[in-house]
Amino acid sequence: MNDSQKRIEEHIEALSQFTATPGQGTTRLTYSKEDLQARQYIKEKMKEYGLQVREDGLGNIFGRLEGTLQDAPSVLIGSHFDSVPNGGSYDGPAGVVAGLEVAALFAKNNIKPKYPLEVIALIEEEGSRFGGGLMGSRGIAGVLSEEDFQNLTDQDGVTTVEAMAGIGLDSSLPKKRDPKTMKAYLELHIEQGPILEEKGIPIGMVEAIVGLTQLEITVEGKAGHAGTTPMDRRTDALVAAAKMIAQLPEIALSEGEGSVVTTGRLHVFPNGANVIPSRTVFTVDIRSGKEEHILNMISQVQQLVDSYNAFGIKTSVQQQLYMAPKAMNPEIISLLKEKCGELDIPYCSINSGAGHDAMVFSDVTDVAMLFIPSKDGLSHCPEEWSDSQDIANAVHILYEAAKTLTEAE
Repeated sequence: MNDSQKRIEEHIEALSQFTATPGQGTTRLTYSKEDLQARQYIKEKMKEYGLQVREDGLGNIFGRLEGTLQDAPSVLIGSHFDSVPNGGSYDGPAGVVAGLEVAALFAKNNIKPKYPLEVIALIEEEGSRFGGGLMGSRGIAGVLSEEDFQNLTDQDGVTTVEAMAGIGLDSSLPKKRDPKTMKAYLELHIEQGPILEEKGIPIGMVEAIVGLTQLEITVEGKAGHAGTTPMDRRTDALVAAAKMIAQLPEIALSEGEGSVVTTGRLHVFPNGANVIPSRTVFTVDIRSGKEEHILNMISQVQQLVDSYNAFGIKTSVQQQLYMAPKAMNPEIISLLKEKCGELDIPYCSINSGAGHDAMVFSDVTDVAMLFIPSKDGLSHCPEEWSDSQDIANAVHILYEAAKTLTEAE
């Protein structure tokens, strides 16, 4: 095991100790005692690797290696360090640790960049405490207003401002960052799925972060007694809904290119064991890396649902959420692929089925993401595990790419 891999393991191990649920996975909510412990560790390591450390008005942490060019934009590398309740040690921290290790290699090899290198550790990506997922990156990108930030509270009614003060952070510092100060954002993340492990490929080159839409479908029928209403006289809202739901997978399969559709929530009214359902409401979650696929699937679902408007059944479709897919920056992807070739590390192209901070940054700067394999495809649970050798491979690629992007000597 080389030095890089050893340091990576030490960091992951150290950060995993800062949990509110020892022995039951990582629970590190934003602005908690565990957040403060992780924060102190990250800042200490940043200083050890010669970085200037600062925090913004959200508590995002930046460790900066100054470049030789005056007022030049930074190459940012990092991820988030909060967790879901009872999550694992890798989702978020692997990317922060990758940033730290790139900085360690810059220091060890005495690399002098022209453009600044910044290691970044972001808060509240999961939204587990304040329900504002991607909060750190949304604040930096300026899409989370000061007012919205201050109005957020956790389930105990504690505001963001109070919680920040509780661990000694200053919420009055600037939050939004001028896009002109950012040259690129690179993020390593665990795949959280089974594809890389099954293919035996150590690096996933993320081409796009999938877009998603959520539809809510209402089907109205007529209630009746389960024993006394003949089968041919029924207007059963659940049977109609079930027929629709059964056809949804085929819509995604025929669209192809990794498109997926899921019905995860279903409400039946009046929900009595001996009553014919009068109304059902269910969700349809549609995701794809290409917008045309999403739009196609929405219209096919709409047609399918409309086709049941007969024989007393009434249907309606409401779109509750729409996020367009985010393509990663083609030049940086080419650069990363080139570095994989030079380092003889195999990769394959992949789409991210989950949202990440990179998605928010892609609106304000050039972004690229690397995935590494997840054991058994598991994530958001204590069993989450990735091989430190895979993280070290990704770090090597990021290090070489960062040297190019910062135009280092």
